[in-house]
Amino acid sequence: MYEDEAVTTKPHPLTRYLQRSAQRVRAYDTRHPLVWDVLVTAFFVIAALTDGSGGWRNTAANPYVAQWQIVLMSLGLSVPVLWRRRHPITALAVMAAANVASNWTGAWLQSALIQFVVVFNIALRLPLKTLGWAAAMTTLPMAVSIIRYPEGSWDQLIVPQLWSFALVALAGIAVRSRQDYTQALVERARQLEVERDQQAQLATAAERTRIAREMHDIIGHNLSVITGLADGGSYAAAKSPERAAQALEAIGTTSRQALSELRRLLDVLRDDAPATAERAPQPALTDLDQLFEGVRAAGLPVRSTVRGRPDSVPAGRQLTLYRVVQEALTNTLKHGGPDATATVDVSYTADGVTVDVTDTGVGGTAAPSSGRGLTGMRERTSLYDGTLEAGPRPHPPGGWRVHLHLPKA
Repeated sequence: MYEDEAVTTKPHPLTRYLQRSAQRVRAYDTRHPLVWDVLVTAFFVIAALTDGSGGWRNTAANPYVAQWQIVLMSLGLSVPVLWRRRHPITALAVMAAANVASNWTGAWLQSALIQFVVVFNIALRLPLKTLGWAAAMTTLPMAVSIIRYPEGSWDQLIVPQLWSFALVALAGIAVRSRQDYTQALVERARQLEVERDQQAQLATAAERTRIAREMHDIIGHNLSVITGLADGGSYAAAKSPERAAQALEAIGTTSRQALSELRRLLDVLRDDAPATAERAPQPALTDLDQLFEGVRAAGLPVRSTVRGRPDSVPAGRQLTLYRVVQEALTNTLKHGGPDATATVDVSYTADGVTVDVTDTGVGGTAAPSSGRGLTGMRERTSLYDGTLEAGPRPHPPGGWRVHLHLPKA
Protein backbone atom coordinates (compact mmCIF):
# COMPACT_ATOMS: atom_id res chain seq x y z
CA MET A 1 0.00 0.00 0.00
CA TYR A 2 1.34 3.41 -0.96
CA GLU A 3 1.74 6.14 1.61
CA ASP A 4 -0.68 8.48 -0.18
CA GLU A 5 -3.48 5.90 -0.05
CA ALA A 6 -5.85 6.76 2.75
CA VAL A 7 -7.28 3.87 4.72
CA THR A 8 -10.66 4.72 6.15
CA THR A 9 -13.07 2.49 8.00
CA LYS A 10 -16.71 3.45 8.12
CA PRO A 11 -19.21 1.77 10.43
CA HIS A 12 -21.93 -0.35 8.90
CA PRO A 13 -25.19 1.53 8.24
CA LEU A 14 -26.98 -0.73 10.70
CA THR A 15 -24.37 0.08 13.33
CA ARG A 16 -24.80 3.81 12.76
CA TYR A 17 -28.57 3.43 12.98
CA LEU A 18 -28.32 1.55 16.27
CA GLN A 19 -25.89 4.13 17.66
CA ARG A 20 -28.19 7.00 16.73
CA SER A 21 -31.18 5.18 18.21
CA ALA A 22 -29.32 4.53 21.47
CA GLN A 23 -28.31 8.19 21.65
CA ARG A 24 -31.92 9.26 21.18
CA VAL A 25 -33.10 6.90 23.90
CA ARG A 26 -30.42 8.12 26.33
CA ALA A 27 -31.23 11.74 25.53
CA TYR A 28 -34.94 11.13 26.14
CA ASP A 29 -34.15 9.31 29.38
CA THR A 30 -32.02 12.27 30.52
CA ARG A 31 -34.76 14.78 29.75
CA HIS A 32 -37.69 12.71 31.08
CA PRO A 33 -36.42 10.12 33.57
CA LEU A 34 -39.79 9.55 35.26
CA VAL A 35 -41.60 8.99 31.96
CA TRP A 36 -38.98 6.47 30.91
CA ASP A 37 -39.18 4.66 34.27
CA VAL A 38 -42.97 4.44 33.99
CA LEU A 39 -42.75 3.05 30.45
CA VAL A 40 -40.17 0.42 31.42
CA THR A 41 -42.14 -0.56 34.51
CA ALA A 42 -45.37 -0.81 32.52
CA PHE A 43 -43.67 -3.17 30.07
CA PHE A 44 -42.56 -5.54 32.83
CA VAL A 45 -45.91 -5.34 34.66
CA ILE A 46 -47.73 -6.36 31.49
CA ALA A 47 -45.25 -9.17 30.90
CA ALA A 48 -45.63 -10.42 34.50
CA LEU A 49 -49.43 -10.30 34.40
CA THR A 50 -49.43 -12.04 31.03
CA ASP A 51 -47.42 -14.90 32.50
CA GLY A 52 -49.67 -14.86 35.59
CA SER A 53 -52.78 -15.31 33.45
CA GLY A 54 -52.00 -19.00 33.03
CA GLY A 55 -48.59 -19.61 31.53
CA TRP A 56 -47.00 -19.99 34.97
CA ARG A 57 -48.65 -23.42 35.41
CA ASN A 58 -46.34 -24.95 32.78
CA THR A 59 -43.36 -24.74 35.17
CA ALA A 60 -45.05 -24.54 38.57
CA ALA A 61 -44.52 -27.11 41.28
CA ASN A 62 -48.07 -26.35 42.46
CA PRO A 63 -50.45 -25.35 39.63
CA TYR A 64 -53.34 -24.78 42.03
CA VAL A 65 -52.22 -21.50 43.63
CA ALA A 66 -55.05 -18.99 43.92
CA GLN A 67 -55.24 -16.45 41.11
CA TRP A 68 -55.33 -13.49 43.46
CA GLN A 69 -52.03 -14.67 44.96
CA ILE A 70 -50.55 -14.94 41.47
CA VAL A 71 -51.60 -11.36 40.66
CA LEU A 72 -50.14 -9.99 43.90
CA MET A 73 -46.88 -11.87 43.47
CA SER A 74 -46.63 -10.78 39.81
CA LEU A 75 -47.11 -7.14 40.81
CA GLY A 76 -44.55 -7.55 43.61
CA LEU A 77 -42.05 -8.88 41.06
CA SER A 78 -42.63 -6.13 38.48
CA VAL A 79 -43.81 -2.85 40.05
CA PRO A 80 -40.55 -2.29 42.06
CA VAL A 81 -38.78 -1.79 38.72
CA LEU A 82 -40.07 1.78 38.99
CA TRP A 83 -37.55 2.43 41.81
CA ARG A 84 -34.65 0.52 40.29
CA ARG A 85 -32.52 3.67 39.89
CA ARG A 86 -33.43 5.70 42.95
CA HIS A 87 -33.77 2.88 45.54
CA PRO A 88 -32.44 -0.31 43.95
CA ILE A 89 -31.76 -2.19 47.20
CA THR A 90 -35.29 -1.52 48.49
CA ALA A 91 -36.76 -2.54 45.14
CA LEU A 92 -34.77 -5.77 45.13
CA ALA A 93 -35.84 -6.54 48.71
CA VAL A 94 -39.53 -6.19 47.77
CA MET A 95 -39.01 -8.39 44.73
CA ALA A 96 -37.12 -10.95 46.82
CA ALA A 97 -40.05 -11.12 49.26
CA ALA A 98 -42.48 -11.69 46.39
CA ASN A 99 -40.16 -14.32 44.95
CA VAL A 100 -39.97 -16.10 48.32
CA ALA A 101 -43.77 -16.21 48.37
CA SER A 102 -43.80 -17.50 44.79
CA ASN A 103 -41.38 -20.32 45.55
CA TRP A 104 -43.03 -21.19 48.88
CA THR A 105 -46.44 -21.57 47.25
CA GLY A 106 -44.91 -23.55 44.38
CA ALA A 107 -45.99 -21.10 41.69
CA TRP A 108 -42.40 -20.53 40.57
CA LEU A 109 -43.35 -17.47 38.50
CA GLN A 110 -41.09 -16.73 35.54
CA SER A 111 -41.47 -13.02 36.27
CA ALA A 112 -38.90 -13.56 39.03
CA LEU A 113 -36.31 -13.06 36.30
CA ILE A 114 -37.25 -9.35 36.31
CA GLN A 115 -35.22 -8.95 39.49
CA PHE A 116 -32.04 -9.16 37.41
CA VAL A 117 -32.98 -5.76 35.94
CA VAL A 118 -32.57 -4.33 39.43
CA VAL A 119 -29.35 -6.33 39.94
CA PHE A 120 -27.97 -4.71 36.78
CA ASN A 121 -28.75 -1.24 38.17
CA ILE A 122 -27.10 -2.12 41.50
CA ALA A 123 -23.91 -3.16 39.70
CA LEU A 124 -24.12 -0.02 37.57
CA ARG A 125 -24.69 2.57 40.28
CA LEU A 126 -23.89 1.32 43.79
CA PRO A 127 -20.60 0.30 45.42
CA LEU A 128 -19.46 -3.18 44.42
CA LYS A 129 -19.71 -4.46 47.99
CA THR A 130 -23.50 -4.05 47.68
CA LEU A 131 -23.53 -6.95 45.21
CA GLY A 132 -23.05 -9.34 48.15
CA TRP A 133 -26.41 -8.32 49.63
CA ALA A 134 -27.98 -8.50 46.19
CA ALA A 135 -26.65 -12.03 45.68
CA ALA A 136 -28.08 -13.11 49.04
CA MET A 137 -31.51 -11.66 48.22
CA THR A 138 -31.67 -13.38 44.84
CA THR A 139 -30.44 -16.75 46.20
CA LEU A 140 -32.72 -16.86 49.26
CA PRO A 141 -35.88 -17.74 47.26
CA MET A 142 -34.02 -20.70 45.72
CA ALA A 143 -33.17 -21.95 49.21
CA VAL A 144 -36.87 -21.69 50.10
CA SER A 145 -37.71 -23.83 47.08
CA ILE A 146 -35.22 -26.50 48.18
CA ILE A 147 -36.70 -26.55 51.67
CA ARG A 148 -40.31 -26.52 50.48
CA TYR A 149 -39.88 -28.99 47.61
CA PRO A 150 -36.84 -31.12 48.45
CA GLU A 151 -37.53 -33.81 45.86
CA GLY A 152 -35.65 -31.82 43.20
CA SER A 153 -31.86 -31.46 42.83
CA TRP A 154 -30.63 -28.38 44.70
CA ASP A 155 -27.81 -27.66 42.23
CA GLN A 156 -30.34 -27.35 39.40
CA LEU A 157 -31.86 -24.42 41.30
CA ILE A 158 -28.89 -22.72 42.92
CA VAL A 159 -26.19 -22.97 40.21
CA PRO A 160 -28.23 -21.44 37.33
CA GLN A 161 -29.31 -18.66 39.69
CA LEU A 162 -25.72 -17.88 40.65
CA TRP A 163 -24.57 -17.98 37.03
CA SER A 164 -27.36 -15.62 35.97
CA PHE A 165 -26.53 -13.25 38.82
CA ALA A 166 -22.82 -13.28 37.92
CA LEU A 167 -23.44 -12.58 34.23
CA VAL A 168 -25.84 -9.71 34.94
CA ALA A 169 -23.50 -8.22 37.55
CA LEU A 170 -20.55 -8.43 35.15
CA ALA A 171 -22.61 -6.73 32.45
CA GLY A 172 -23.45 -3.89 34.85
CA ILE A 173 -19.81 -3.55 35.89
CA ALA A 174 -18.71 -3.50 32.24
CA VAL A 175 -21.20 -0.74 31.37
CA ARG A 176 -20.16 1.14 34.49
CA SER A 177 -16.47 0.90 33.53
CA ARG A 178 -17.30 2.12 30.04
CA GLN A 179 -19.21 5.10 31.42
CA ASP A 180 -16.38 5.94 33.80
CA TYR A 181 -13.89 5.72 30.93
CA THR A 182 -16.07 7.95 28.76
CA GLN A 183 -16.46 10.47 31.56
CA ALA A 184 -12.70 10.45 32.07
CA LEU A 185 -12.22 11.17 28.36
CA VAL A 186 -14.76 13.99 28.51
CA GLU A 187 -13.05 15.47 31.57
CA ARG A 188 -9.68 15.13 29.89
CA ALA A 189 -11.02 16.88 26.80
CA ARG A 190 -12.40 19.66 29.01
CA GLN A 191 -9.05 20.04 30.74
CA LEU A 192 -7.30 20.16 27.37
CA GLU A 193 -9.69 22.90 26.24
CA VAL A 194 -8.95 24.86 29.41
CA GLU A 195 -5.19 24.37 28.91
CA ARG A 196 -5.55 25.39 25.26
CA ASP A 197 -7.40 28.57 26.25
CA GLN A 198 -4.76 29.30 28.89
CA GLN A 199 -1.97 28.78 26.38
CA ALA A 200 -3.77 31.07 23.95
CA GLN A 201 -4.10 33.72 26.66
CA LEU A 202 -0.43 33.40 27.55
CA ALA A 203 0.55 33.61 23.90
CA THR A 204 -1.67 36.67 23.49
CA ALA A 205 -0.11 38.33 26.54
CA ALA A 206 3.40 37.53 25.27
CA GLU A 207 2.57 38.92 21.84
CA ARG A 208 1.10 42.07 23.35
CA THR A 209 4.27 42.51 25.39
CA ARG A 210 6.42 42.03 22.30
CA ILE A 211 4.37 44.52 20.29
CA ALA A 212 4.48 47.01 23.18
CA ARG A 213 8.29 46.72 23.25
CA GLU A 214 8.53 47.23 19.49
CA MET A 215 6.20 50.23 19.50
CA HIS A 216 7.99 51.73 22.48
CA ASP A 217 11.37 51.38 20.76
CA ILE A 218 10.13 52.65 17.40
CA ILE A 219 8.09 55.60 18.66
CA GLY A 220 10.36 56.52 21.56
CA HIS A 221 13.53 56.58 19.51
CA ASN A 222 12.14 58.39 16.49
CA LEU A 223 10.32 60.98 18.58
CA SER A 224 13.49 61.62 20.55
CA VAL A 225 15.40 62.13 17.30
CA ILE A 226 12.66 64.42 15.99
CA THR A 227 12.69 66.40 19.23
CA GLY A 228 16.47 66.84 19.02
CA LEU A 229 16.25 67.92 15.38
CA ALA A 230 13.42 70.35 16.14
CA ASP A 231 15.34 71.90 19.03
CA GLY A 232 18.45 72.22 16.91
CA GLY A 233 16.50 73.66 13.99
CA SER A 234 14.79 76.19 16.23
CA TYR A 235 18.15 77.26 17.64
CA ALA A 236 19.72 77.56 14.19
CA ALA A 237 16.76 79.27 12.49
CA ALA A 238 17.84 82.77 13.44
CA LYS A 239 21.54 82.37 12.57
CA SER A 240 21.65 79.73 9.84
CA PRO A 241 18.47 79.22 7.82
CA GLU A 242 20.24 76.50 5.83
CA ARG A 243 20.83 74.46 9.00
CA ALA A 244 17.19 74.92 9.95
CA ALA A 245 16.10 73.67 6.53
CA GLN A 246 18.37 70.64 6.92
CA ALA A 247 16.84 69.95 10.32
CA LEU A 248 13.34 70.15 8.89
CA GLU A 249 14.33 67.78 6.09
CA ALA A 250 15.80 65.35 8.61
CA ILE A 251 12.60 65.60 10.69
CA GLY A 252 10.54 64.69 7.64
CA THR A 253 12.80 61.74 6.82
CA THR A 254 12.71 60.45 10.39
CA SER A 255 8.92 60.87 10.58
CA ARG A 256 8.37 58.94 7.36
CA GLN A 257 10.70 56.21 8.56
CA ALA A 258 8.82 55.97 11.87
CA LEU A 259 5.45 55.84 10.08
CA SER A 260 6.71 53.15 7.75
CA GLU A 261 7.93 50.98 10.64
CA LEU A 262 4.67 51.47 12.54
CA ARG A 263 2.63 50.63 9.44
CA ARG A 264 4.51 47.37 8.96
CA LEU A 265 4.09 46.52 12.63
CA LEU A 266 0.36 47.25 12.66
CA ASP A 267 -0.22 45.37 9.41
CA VAL A 268 0.78 42.21 11.24
CA LEU A 269 -2.14 42.73 13.63
CA ARG A 270 -4.75 43.04 10.90
CA ASP A 271 -6.91 39.97 10.33
CA ASP A 272 -7.62 41.03 6.75
CA ALA A 273 -4.01 41.81 5.89
CA PRO A 274 -3.34 40.64 2.30
CA ALA A 275 -0.74 37.96 1.69
CA THR A 276 1.22 40.44 -0.41
CA ALA A 277 1.36 43.07 2.34
CA GLU A 278 4.59 44.96 2.61
CA ARG A 279 7.19 43.10 4.61
CA ALA A 280 10.64 44.21 5.69
CA PRO A 281 13.39 42.52 7.70
CA GLN A 282 13.81 43.51 11.32
CA PRO A 283 16.72 45.80 12.16
CA ALA A 284 20.04 44.00 12.47
CA LEU A 285 23.60 44.80 13.54
CA THR A 286 24.35 46.01 10.01
CA ASP A 287 21.84 48.82 10.59
CA LEU A 288 23.72 50.27 13.56
CA ASP A 289 25.61 52.73 11.36
CA GLN A 290 22.33 54.13 10.07
CA LEU A 291 21.08 54.37 13.66
CA PHE A 292 24.20 56.28 14.68
CA GLU A 293 23.78 58.71 11.78
CA GLY A 294 20.23 59.51 12.82
CA VAL A 295 21.27 60.08 16.42
CA ARG A 296 24.17 62.28 15.34
CA ALA A 297 21.77 64.29 13.16
CA ALA A 298 19.63 64.85 16.25
CA GLY A 299 22.62 66.44 18.02
CA LEU A 300 24.20 63.58 19.97
CA PRO A 301 27.81 62.79 19.06
CA VAL A 302 28.29 59.02 18.94
CA ARG A 303 31.58 57.16 18.70
CA SER A 304 31.45 53.44 17.91
CA THR A 305 34.00 50.66 18.16
CA VAL A 306 33.61 47.09 16.89
CA ARG A 307 35.91 44.25 17.95
CA GLY A 308 35.83 40.83 16.35
CA ARG A 309 33.60 39.56 13.57
CA PRO A 310 29.87 38.77 13.70
CA ASP A 311 30.29 35.30 12.20
CA SER A 312 26.84 33.82 12.81
CA VAL A 313 24.65 35.83 15.17
CA PRO A 314 20.99 34.77 14.76
CA ALA A 315 18.47 37.36 13.63
CA GLY A 316 16.61 37.37 16.94
CA ARG A 317 19.78 38.14 18.89
CA GLN A 318 20.75 40.84 16.40
CA LEU A 319 17.35 42.51 16.90
CA THR A 320 17.84 42.41 20.69
CA LEU A 321 21.30 43.98 20.42
CA TYR A 322 20.02 46.64 18.02
CA ARG A 323 17.04 47.56 20.22
CA VAL A 324 19.14 47.79 23.38
CA VAL A 325 21.62 50.11 21.68
CA GLN A 326 18.72 52.12 20.25
CA GLU A 327 17.03 52.46 23.64
CA ALA A 328 20.28 53.43 25.37
CA LEU A 329 20.97 56.19 22.84
CA THR A 330 17.34 57.33 23.01
CA ASN A 331 17.64 57.71 26.78
CA THR A 332 20.81 59.73 26.31
CA LEU A 333 18.96 62.02 23.89
CA LYS A 334 16.17 62.50 26.42
CA HIS A 335 18.13 62.86 29.63
CA GLY A 336 21.76 63.46 28.76
CA GLY A 337 21.61 67.20 28.24
CA PRO A 338 22.91 69.37 25.39
CA ASP A 339 26.61 68.57 25.92
CA ALA A 340 26.32 64.79 26.24
CA THR A 341 28.31 62.38 24.09
CA ALA A 342 27.90 58.62 23.71
CA THR A 343 30.21 55.69 23.07
CA VAL A 344 29.13 52.30 21.75
CA ASP A 345 31.51 49.33 22.00
CA VAL A 346 30.54 46.01 20.36
CA SER A 347 32.69 42.93 20.98
CA TYR A 348 32.27 39.57 19.28
CA THR A 349 33.98 36.80 21.22
CA ALA A 350 33.94 33.03 21.29
CA ASP A 351 31.38 32.97 24.10
CA GLY A 352 28.94 35.53 22.69
CA VAL A 353 28.40 39.22 22.01
CA THR A 354 29.01 42.10 24.42
CA VAL A 355 27.69 45.63 23.96
CA ASP A 356 28.71 48.54 26.16
CA VAL A 357 26.95 51.91 25.76
CA THR A 358 28.15 54.82 27.87
CA ASP A 359 27.42 58.53 27.84
CA THR A 360 28.65 61.65 29.54
CA GLY A 361 25.22 63.13 30.16
CA VAL A 362 24.06 64.89 33.29
CA GLY A 363 20.89 62.79 33.68
CA GLY A 364 22.52 59.76 35.22
CA THR A 365 20.26 59.72 38.25
CA ALA A 366 17.17 60.54 36.22
CA ALA A 367 17.41 57.70 33.74
CA PRO A 368 14.17 56.06 32.72
CA SER A 369 13.76 53.68 35.63
CA SER A 370 10.06 54.49 35.79
CA GLY A 371 9.32 53.89 32.11
CA ARG A 372 9.21 50.81 29.90
CA GLY A 373 12.66 51.33 28.38
CA LEU A 374 14.75 49.51 30.96
CA THR A 375 12.01 46.88 31.45
CA GLY A 376 11.91 46.23 27.72
CA MET A 377 15.68 45.86 27.56
CA ARG A 378 15.65 43.34 30.39
CA GLU A 379 12.78 41.38 28.81
CA ARG A 380 14.60 41.18 25.49
CA THR A 381 17.80 40.12 27.18
CA SER A 382 16.13 37.38 29.24
CA LEU A 383 14.75 35.78 26.07
CA TYR A 384 18.30 34.69 25.18
CA ASP A 385 19.60 34.04 28.72
CA GLY A 386 21.71 37.19 28.57
CA THR A 387 22.74 39.64 31.26
CA LEU A 388 22.01 43.36 31.36
CA GLU A 389 23.49 45.94 33.67
CA ALA A 390 22.26 49.53 33.59
CA GLY A 391 22.99 52.37 35.97
CA PRO A 392 24.79 55.66 36.56
CA ARG A 393 28.56 55.86 36.24
CA PRO A 394 30.64 57.17 39.15
CA HIS A 395 31.90 60.77 39.11
CA PRO A 396 34.04 61.55 37.32
CA PRO A 397 33.22 61.16 34.48
CA GLY A 398 29.55 60.58 35.36
CA GLY A 399 26.80 59.76 32.91
CA TRP A 400 25.02 56.45 32.33
CA ARG A 401 26.16 52.98 31.32
CA VAL A 402 24.34 50.04 29.74
CA HIS A 403 26.22 46.75 29.55
CA LEU A 404 24.73 43.79 27.67
CA HIS A 405 26.09 40.29 27.13
CA LEU A 406 24.37 37.62 25.09
CA PRO A 407 25.90 34.14 25.20
CA LYS A 408 26.56 32.31 21.97
CA ALA A 409 23.60 30.36 20.63
